[in-house]
Amino acid sequence: MKNVLSTLLLLAVCAVANADNPYKKFTEGLPFQMTEVSAPLIPERQASLADYAADGTGQQLCTEVFQRAIDELAQKGGGRLVVPRGIWLTGPIVLKSNIELHLEHGAVIQFAADESLYPIVPTSFEGLDTRRCQSPISAVGQTNIAITGHGAIDGNGQYWRPLKKAKVTDAQWKELTSQPGGVVTKKNYWVPSEGYAKAESMSSMNVPDKPLSDAEWQEIKRFLRPVMVSLIDCKNVLLQGVIFQNSPAWNLHPLMCENIIIDNVLVRNPAYAQNGDALDLESCRNALIVNSRFDAGDDGICLKSGKDKDGRRRGRPCENVVVSGCTVFAGHGGFVVGSEMSGGVRNIMVKDCQFLGTDVGLRFKSTRGRGGIVENIYIDGISMNDIKTYALTFNMYYGGKSVAEVLAEGGTTPVAAAVPVTEETPVFRNIDIRNVVCSNAGYAMEFNGLPEMPIDGIHLKDIVIRAKNDATFNFSKDITKENVRIILN
Repeated sequence: MKNVLSTLLLLAVCAVANADNPYKKFTEGLPFQMTEVSAPLIPERQASLADYAADGTGQQLCTEVFQRAIDELAQKGGGRLVVPRGIWLTGPIVLKSNIELHLEHGAVIQFAADESLYPIVPTSFEGLDTRRCQSPISAVGQTNIAITGHGAIDGNGQYWRPLKKAKVTDAQWKELTSQPGGVVTKKNYWVPSEGYAKAESMSSMNVPDKPLSDAEWQEIKRFLRPVMVSLIDCKNVLLQGVIFQNSPAWNLHPLMCENIIIDNVLVRNPAYAQNGDALDLESCRNALIVNSRFDAGDDGICLKSGKDKDGRRRGRPCENVVVSGCTVFAGHGGFVVGSEMSGGVRNIMVKDCQFLGTDVGLRFKSTRGRGGIVENIYIDGISMNDIKTYALTFNMYYGGKSVAEVLAEGGTTPVAAAVPVTEETPVFRNIDIRNVVCSNAGYAMEFNGLPEMPIDGIHLKDIVIRAKNDATFNFSKDITKENVRIILN
């Protein structure tokens, strides 16, 4: 009886603890040590855009109103800024410590299609130190910030993005390329300005290859399309309930943040959105991505840690991350690691997720030159349907294209001679994948490692994949399989 009472008391204490912090359950029972993650504490003080006589019809800019309201709340110690029902047209919003931006039902924040509102700022993109236009929503070095509620945030991405005709209908092509100033630079490829076209000719992976003068940066400004939500070096962050859509480049980009929760959000971009990643969590520590939906034209849920020399110099891994109860509808990958992983990725749990119609299900990608170690990744309980290419792929020869694009061009496996192992050699090891079921994939699995650094220590258990093509294994070692079935269509 004494033991029974002790057990009941312990269960009661745990129930109280979980009631105090509903996110505590996500960090319990993990195969690695991870501290409890909790939502930021925001003062109960509240203000509304309605208090500032702002225009909620989408006809007049509210940039100054947003910033004045945030500044006044911050000066008082913080609080909640309520965005009521309506269309709120604005330029960049800069969040400060102890501020919650709360969108009520029917509230839409619409970012203006006017490059003059977005100054060029130093930042990081595609894992490299560079400059971009200021993000529609940003915070740098802040503590206790939140974006919550039931409304939508729209980045007006079509103003910024290039367009490939092959990705849209004829009607969409005609509509999207009708804005003034845009040019078709090559067959069936449109960019929104002459400066954009010039920048593409001297850039790789969306970052200029050479130093530029201030005048040159201004000339290519439209090319420097920003991520929509940029949170850099922030602590105690909550994104909850809101729709984030139509971003100029990546949608959500937490960079070097700690104690971050992304809960019950919908992150969406058109299928044709170039570099339209839904979520790129980069060099972050102690993060929860839970009960959320992602629908994008590029990677869905992606973990990164910087690229090549810049990433190794930063030296901050993406670590202690739980992804649970999420759905990815479309995009290049459901759950993705890389290709920018030069600072390392470790201690990751992905569980109870579903990928519906993505190009790839589970995607691990890198290439020589990155360096970095990806290890201690645990994937448990994934359901996939209508996966266009691979249910699971490890590819150490990433060249900037989606798997679907590579396969359409022939999809040959690179044959490469071994080179010496250096700090530029990427390492993928100690990854456990279990309880996965996939129906209707193009290919089952691909393990495509480097001869000098094979993919090492991958454990596959209780996996069923129905696919048109079998699994392939190149330069991989210590791959263990328990109850793995591949059913060829």
